[in-house]
Parts: sequence; structure tokens; C-alpha cells
Amino acid sequence: MIEPAFVPVRERWDEMNKGRRITMTFLLLGSFLFPGAAASADTENEKIASAVHVLEQIMTIPEKGIPPQLLENAQGVAVIPGVIKVGFVVGGRHGTGILMVRRPEGGWSAPSFISLTGGSIGWQIGAQSTDVILVFKNPRSIEGILKGKFTLGGDAAVAAGPVGRRVEGATDAQLQAEIYSYSRSRGLFAGVSLEGSALQIKNEANAEYYGKGVEAEEIFSGRVSPSSSEVKQLQRILGKYAGN
Repeated sequence: MIEPAFVPVRERWDEMNKGRRITMTFLLLGSFLFPGAAASADTENEKIASAVHVLEQIMTIPEKGIPPQLLENAQGVAVIPGVIKVGFVVGGRHGTGILMVRRPEGGWSAPSFISLTGGSIGWQIGAQSTDVILVFKNPRSIEGILKGKFTLGGDAAVAAGPVGRRVEGATDAQLQAEIYSYSRSRGLFAGVSLEGSALQIKNEANAEYYGKGVEAEEIFSGRVSPSSSEVKQLQRILGKYAGN
């Protein structure tokens, strides 16, 4: 069979556009799955300020926020603003944020900077930005994060958290989870599945913010106590909603 000598202009244009979309998607995906290859414009103070904004916005959603009972009993809270999910066939997500732990004597520690990275397989295309909050039920998960890369669903059970002023409607699986996960995307707030995503301490960001050689364990123990207005505001907001 003789192939046609030409392809209609519209078909060629569509194919070129499709090729460009695929190329751009893979470039974006690579930058998020390998974050070291792309520099972040956010400073540490801007990241803390973003975390404050996310907490305030989510907790003021009437009857739809994180149940106060969960926060009051939480041993740690992570806020990761603007997690990017991007994919074409192979999907991925990446974001950076902060993690704070409840101090034994009361109150909340200064924040340690963390990253959230994960991937998935499936026919998907597009990009989406989501704010993520993780509520830690016990200190064991915090200890796991301090030891290195920590996988949600692997190193600790994670479940999409219940919303509203009560937790009676939560399933047994949710109530038995060690970590509850929430997201806010396009104005909607709900529990979210983050199975397989990895949490990791960002030591370089901690060193940049607190000083060379400062580790997350020192931050959580209270041996490092920054006096910046951003940290104080974050501790005040978390104390308002989570107690102490």
C-alpha cells in the first residue's frame, strides 16, 4: 500500500501540539520527582508563613475542618503547602513544608523543614497544586522520620482523616491509623490518601534557617529556640487549635 504523500495540516498541527504537551509534562514531572534539580524560590520564612496561612484557612471552615479532638491529642502536625501532583502515565507529587511536635512540658516545638515525595502508576495527565496537613497520633512516627526517609503506609499506617467537629463517623481503619492526612485543593477540603509517599527531613533547610550543624532532633527537643516572628505566630496558631 502506498502511503499518502502528505498529512493534512490539521493532523500535523495536532500531533505537534500533542508532542509539545507530552514533552512539557515530562519536564515538569522530572523537576518534581527530582527536586534537587530545580531551585525553590521560597525562603524558609516564606514557607513558615505559608503554613500559618494554610492552618488558619483550613481551621476556619465551618463544620468541615480537622476535628478538634484529633488535634488536641496530636503528637505532631505537618503542613506542606502547595504540593504539586503532576503526571503523564507515571505520576508523581512533591512539596516542602514544616513539621512540629508537641513538647512534653506543653506547647509546640519550633518547626523542622521536611519534604513530601511520592509517585503512582496510571493513565493520568495534568498538574495540580494541593495543600497537605498530616496529623500524627503518636510519637513513634516522629521518631521514624528522624531516622531517615519515612514511607506513609509502609513505616506507619496512614488514613484519610475524618472532617467535621466530631469523629464518631470515622471508620475503624481511620481510628486505628497512626497518621491522618488531609488536603485542600481548589477550595475543597477533605481527607486524602498518601499511601507510598515519603517524608524526609530537609537538613540543608534546617541548617540554612537555624545554623550550620543543627539537626531536627535538637529542634524538636527545644534546644533550638528561634525568636523569629514567623515561628512564634506558627506556634501560637497551632496552640490555638491543637491545645497548649
